[in-house]
Amino acid sequence: MLEKKRQTRIMVFGTFDGLHDGHLDFFKQAKKLAHKSFLIVSVARDLNVFKIKGKYPGKNEKKRIILVQKCKLVNKVVLSGIKNHIPHIAKEHPRIIALGYDQKAYVKNLKKDLKNKGIIVKVIRLKPYKEKIYKNHLQKIKR
Repeated sequence: MLEKKRQTRIMVFGTFDGLHDGHLDFFKQAKKLAHKSFLIVSVARDLNVFKIKGKYPGKNEKKRIILVQKCKLVNKVVLSGIKNHIPHIAKEHPRIIALGYDQKAYVKNLKKDLKNKGIIVKVIRLKPYKEKIYKNHLQKIKR
């Protein structure tokens, strides 16, 4: 338990409808934000994916969670909130939230909204990985 307390909790968000090299790079970049990191991946709800992207993911949220859980870079996988994204973030107590270069939904006032709930968190935007090849649903490979 003492070892977990020394780890910096880093949280990332996404659909993860299949994992490709861009996702793996995303996880690696996030983990490198702290010397000893504990990576928490929040998998988007099917309904929220529809609201953001205008279509449902190919795999349902349960299958996407299982897929991400198999990735050795990830320490914990959680399902995002449905109507409010703040409670599920607050429950995990991340020190850092790492956002993908293209993530726009729900992040405009994220740091302020968390601060209003007493959660002080560093929000960092990560760099793209071969954006033209690995954007969203292009060239997915299973890991």
